[in-house]
Amino acid sequence: MSIDGKVALVTGASSGIGAATALKLAKAGAKIGLAARRLDRLSALQQQIADHGGQAVALEMDVVDQASVTAGAEKLAEAFGSIDILFNNAGLMPISDLEALKTDEWHRMVDVNIKGLLNTTAAVLPMMIRQKGGHIVNTSSIAGRKVFPGLAVYCATKHAVTAISEGMRLELSKKHNIRVTCIQPGAVESELFEHISDGNYRGQMEALKEQMEFLKADDIAETVLFALQAPGRMDIAELFVMPAQQPW
Repeated sequence: MSIDGKVALVTGASSGIGAATALKLAKAGAKIGLAARRLDRLSALQQQIADHGGQAVALEMDVVDQASVTAGAEKLAEAFGSIDILFNNAGLMPISDLEALKTDEWHRMVDVNIKGLLNTTAAVLPMMIRQKGGHIVNTSSIAGRKVFPGLAVYCATKHAVTAISEGMRLELSKKHNIRVTCIQPGAVESELFEHISDGNYRGQMEALKEQMEFLKADDIAETVLFALQAPGRMDIAELFVMPAQQPW
């Protein structure tokens, strides 16, 4: 199924998986809404897409702020006429033991990883229902299937993303012709490690790079494109994508 001419909103587009996916979808002919808080990075990415003949609009968006999300979605729809694809990718992964009581980090993860996804979905879903079609792709994680020490709250948020994704598929696919895909990556090179304030856990995560070859952001972008280009009769509900050397 071609995505040429389709309009895609990509959250967390200023770096990592979001930026790589925006570039990949633009190369396949989609028009991209680049959403994140760092407008300078979005503007640079917008120019990069334009230099290769693509179309994109930079949307300064904080997924935690419903008004910001709604304004960004409306701006994208005004620019390109619709929103056909939503890639809910914005996320945070600070790591610490529960007994450290880093409650600000807990609440921020819940706000961005869960509420942010719900905010963007709420902004885009009415458009998809009106046009009787669309595709929502949500970034979960191996942490949406398993639980790890230091990652209790993060795992909880990603388990929620996995559950919400399946609920979306059950409610939206048949009734409104909206396909839903949940991407569940293992270890990926990204800025997520920069969110880790606990020095011990950050050291452990950095040491993992010596033990196995992490996935690249472009690997996940390719996975997203694969799901989007599947035949219309097919909904690739889940994709569990792991480094070949990752044993857990």
